[in-house]
Amino acid sequence: MWQIIIIIAYFAVLLGVGWWSRGKVRSRDGFFVANRKGSALLVTGSLLATVIGGSATVGGAGLGFNQGLTGSWWLLVGCIGLVVLGFFFAVKVRRIALYSLPELLESQYGGKVALASAFLIVIAWTGVVAGQIVAAGKVLSILGMGDAVSWMIIFAIVLIIYAVLGGQLSVVLTDGLQALLLFIGISLTTVLVLSQVGGIAGLKASLPEDYFSFPLSTQFNWKELISLMILVGTTYVVGPDVYTRLFCSRDERTARNSTLLSASLFLPLAFAIVIIGMGARVLYPWIPSEQAFPQVVKEATSPLLGGLIITALLAALMSSADTCILSQSIILTEDIFKRCFPLLDDEKTIWLARVNIIVLGLIALGLALILKGVITALLFAYTIFSCGLAVPVVAGFFRERLKLTSQGALAALIGGGMVGILGKFPGIELPLKEELGLIGVATSAVLLFSVSYFSRRVEKQLR
Repeated sequence: MWQIIIIIAYFAVLLGVGWWSRGKVRSRDGFFVANRKGSALLVTGSLLATVIGGSATVGGAGLGFNQGLTGSWWLLVGCIGLVVLGFFFAVKVRRIALYSLPELLESQYGGKVALASAFLIVIAWTGVVAGQIVAAGKVLSILGMGDAVSWMIIFAIVLIIYAVLGGQLSVVLTDGLQALLLFIGISLTTVLVLSQVGGIAGLKASLPEDYFSFPLSTQFNWKELISLMILVGTTYVVGPDVYTRLFCSRDERTARNSTLLSASLFLPLAFAIVIIGMGARVLYPWIPSEQAFPQVVKEATSPLLGGLIITALLAALMSSADTCILSQSIILTEDIFKRCFPLLDDEKTIWLARVNIIVLGLIALGLALILKGVITALLFAYTIFSCGLAVPVVAGFFRERLKLTSQGALAALIGGGMVGILGKFPGIELPLKEELGLIGVATSAVLLFSVSYFSRRVEKQLR
């Protein structure tokens, strides 16, 4: 009973903040980028809450359950990605003060590339939102009150209403609290699970030696590490949800410092989460891997403490889902619909963005019901995104030096993205399907430089 009361109270607080924020977002700057007034503390909390979602908690603990310490690479590659972003690109991103990643691509390559990237991001990030919905179902169903599908639907409804009401302002305001809940929840659960298994020594005595191999193991080789670095790590360097947080920063220094501070906080969380999964493997070896985190909470805590920790898990899921669905809505509104209706005023633009949140949330819920796996849903999104956009965006910061053209970027985006979609779309069986993610990134890079070269040659001949 305590757990349900705490969860209902949490949902009520979110909806209350959303309702309060509704009257504060009368302009695009308010709804899309929280008026660009985010402090370093606020943006760091928002970044942390955004990227520590279902994949990091439920999915990360599941990887620890299956393979041990090497499961921490799921978050560690994100840490590396944020370090690269902080040192090399965060200042550049904030300096241009846009609303979305496609607008950045438009400044680099032109309108056609921006439009194509907008479609690709909207498709890919549906998988990210779906991953959070799946994770919420797994977490809440462990309470024994309702099945996973019912909880997925409830979570999606709360997510949609909350995002529709307050936009980016409500998200930024609550992300700091959700990040704090997340840290407390993960820390308490780690301590509890270690006390149940006899500490690190107990883990070592109960699990195969391979579970403690790092950075590689028999279950996780160089090929898989490189694949994670490219397909997952790059989404932290050029991710639309991460860039939205940078656009909310009050200045360039805040954007850089917040990114680097978030990266440093990733390190303890990455290992704490997999230790929870490893402890669950010792205590409950019969459960599905992605039930590891919520199972520990259910069995190893009191109802009151369990309710608080489950709320922390929900905070992680909600903070990632709301940022992602808002990023999708902004892109769909600003970079797709407003190209057809450029004269829409701020009031109508915000109304359109709210309608898009509802539609995108329902589509993500449908995808979640199909995929039913957190890591599966996230890899669907990350692979499509990385294959199509990672290379053009990063290279675009050096476009003049590399002599890149809009034709090359468009070919890279479409070619790489299509390979990524084929590699992860459910129900399609192809040769080398597991390798199509890396092949897609390579295809994108080859197309970017080769088509740029030939288009320059053609342009030169036509002069």
